[in-house]
Amino acid sequence: MAVKILDTCINCAACIDECPTEAIVDEDDNPTGEEIYYVYEDKCVECVGHFDTPACAEACPTEECIVWGEPKDGLTLHPDRGEPGTDVVED
Repeated sequence: MAVKILDTCINCAACIDECPTEAIVDEDDNPTGEEIYYVYEDKCVECVGHFDTPACAEACPTEECIVWGEPKDGLTLHPDRGEPGTDVVED
């Protein structure tokens, strides 16, 4: 996976507005049925080629809401990505 949105998500839409690949959908379109936003791993490029850091995490007002997911072969990976489960934007 690219990045992952945790259940601390407050559904504010800041991440959706910033995603350059439209990889994030709101709770109504979350294929898991959870009441949080969802990142499609096949669309997320971790903002490589768009921004220095993932724009969704920079825009998110909730601390530690957007974390690195498990890397998948063939997907774009950010060069400064942390371990899976760690916060994308570290203070």
